[in-house]
Amino acid sequence: MENTEKEAFCYTYSAKEQEEIKTIRKKYSPIEEQEDKLSQLRRLDASVTQKAQTAALSLGIIGALILGIGMSLTMSNLSEFLGSFKELAMPIGIIIGIAGIILVCLAYPIYNRIVRKERARIAPEILRLTDDLLQ
Repeated sequence: MENTEKEAFCYTYSAKEQEEIKTIRKKYSPIEEQEDKLSQLRRLDASVTQKAQTAALSLGIIGALILGIGMSLTMSNLSEFLGSFKELAMPIGIIIGIAGIILVCLAYPIYNRIVRKERARIAPEILRLTDDLLQ
């Protein structure tokens, strides 16, 4: 009573289950897929402005906070923290406020400068990728 035929059980999953299995497998498999050229081009282009935005926003926020401290010294009773220099609160507040205004005003030129430098640095790679994509 030997069974010469090997019986095998075969089961196929539905399309929805196949997609779910692929999604789960993709999470745990090592990253071997290379980024396609168009997404690499988009990522490089976005990285230029992200660095500039981060620097400009940081400088602008710090400048606005410093401006606020200067305004508080000038217009409120925050001058009590200065102790014996209470009568100097207005001139000190004006100087601190002007420093904050200068920092806020420098945010946009710094943004432009960083964008120019980053575009010059990444330009050869961008041009190479665009040449490949246009062919």
